[in-house]
Amino acid sequence: MADEAGVEQKLYNERADKAKQLTALGINPWGNGFSPDSLAGPLLAKFKDVESATLEADKPGPFTLAGRVVSIRDFGKGAFVVLQDRSGALQLHLKKDVLGDEAFKVFKLVDLADFIGVKGTLFKSKSGELTLAVSELQFLGKALRPLPGKFTKGDDEGAKAWAESQALADVEERYRRRYVDLLSNAPVRETFKRRTKLVQFIRRFLDERDFLEVETPMMHPLVTGAAARPFVTHHNTYDLDLYMRIAPELYLKRLVVGGFDRVYEINRNFRNEGVSTRHNPEFTMLEFYQAWATYEDLMDLTEALISEAAVAVTGSAVVKYGSHTIDFKKGWPRIPMTEAISEKVKDLTERDFSDVDKLRAVALRGAEEKDRASISTMNQGELVGTLFEQHVEGQLIQPTFITRFPVETSPLARRNDLNPAVTDRFELFCVGREIANAFSELNDPIDQAQRFQAQLDAKGRGQQETMDYDHDYIRALEHGLPPTAGEGIGIDRLAMLLTDAQSIRDVILFPLLKPQQ
Repeated sequence: MADEAGVEQKLYNERADKAKQLTALGINPWGNGFSPDSLAGPLLAKFKDVESATLEADKPGPFTLAGRVVSIRDFGKGAFVVLQDRSGALQLHLKKDVLGDEAFKVFKLVDLADFIGVKGTLFKSKSGELTLAVSELQFLGKALRPLPGKFTKGDDEGAKAWAESQALADVEERYRRRYVDLLSNAPVRETFKRRTKLVQFIRRFLDERDFLEVETPMMHPLVTGAAARPFVTHHNTYDLDLYMRIAPELYLKRLVVGGFDRVYEINRNFRNEGVSTRHNPEFTMLEFYQAWATYEDLMDLTEALISEAAVAVTGSAVVKYGSHTIDFKKGWPRIPMTEAISEKVKDLTERDFSDVDKLRAVALRGAEEKDRASISTMNQGELVGTLFEQHVEGQLIQPTFITRFPVETSPLARRNDLNPAVTDRFELFCVGREIANAFSELNDPIDQAQRFQAQLDAKGRGQQETMDYDHDYIRALEHGLPPTAGEGIGIDRLAMLLTDAQSIRDVILFPLLKPQQ
């Protein structure tokens, strides 16, 4: 480690010394004010198939570009350099007799990862690569640290070995230094471009259907909108404890009460719970609410949204994810929860789902030791939910709607008119994980007040993931909520599916990590 630290410091010092040499030449090592008129990617697309002789005759340009140097092959009085900008990378050819002594002296102080601006015309090298013959060069920014895995000009084997050892093979280090991860790995950059395409598509899809995008509070006085453990913060002026929101649901439904029939929000939620390949303490959700609709309407809408998003982001409705091929074309199965459980647990019939003792016995049979105490206090609906998680959820690979959740696990969902023990709710599952959650909204203020009280009772039994009693929301319902359906879709998990990312951290630019010692 001492040797590595010494090599790193040596490279840093060499680059810092070059910055001083640039200053001595009257050049600011961290410049400003260069305006390129072209990008590498469009130039490559336009001219890569043009014959060399045509380029030689026409000399297209001059073009000005700016970017980061990612490769240098120095031949003394000439060099080939690769310049990378936001659109791609283009080879440059620099010659001392073209640039002149002063500009070429500046070039000799350029390292990998430095920023330069160039001007020149296009030609094809002997190997047939489209290249910019540089006639003017401007130094724009010195990088005091090299890129991982890259090496500067020269043949210092110790420095080369150090640079290669710094390549971000360690996954956590990639997340921790995302700025270098993005510079070093083109597939990572493509992942986040796809994520942006996904969010842009969702906004366009909903806007075209007359939904209104809104913003609701990120700090709540109560734990509401979902059953989860919150982060707690404090407002000094009001001397008031607040909770980082776990869901915007109750605020969005207040807006429907207020006359906004179709609303949506794409924003952060925060849950003070475990971290895994599918969970990050802060995550991005789409939530939308539509008056005069039911959960069945939202199943149709969700199929259209996600199948069309897959095509918009990946070019196809059939997507590879790990070892699976996921077919997002419309026509996904819609299965009641108890039916899905009885298909996997053969000794449970539909009649057994009203037998709490039998449900508890089966749930305990498949439980880990840490969960047994909690299962022993669960009511009927909570046991059904547990059995689903134990036996079904992880096996739902293709997009599947699970419907008719128990009332006890759905405190904000409307009861089914024919069977009041279940709700008009669905969750969408794919590759063994929840992607979306939706239901016909409970618009009965009396029933909703009773459900809030049941949440308080569950908290009294030791359940940690419960909601508070929101008196103002009950008051809002008493003013009248029209028949409404609402849904939440996890943007991060959907992005994982459409980028073949195996961890949620791969689609979050800066995931939360433990501090380094």
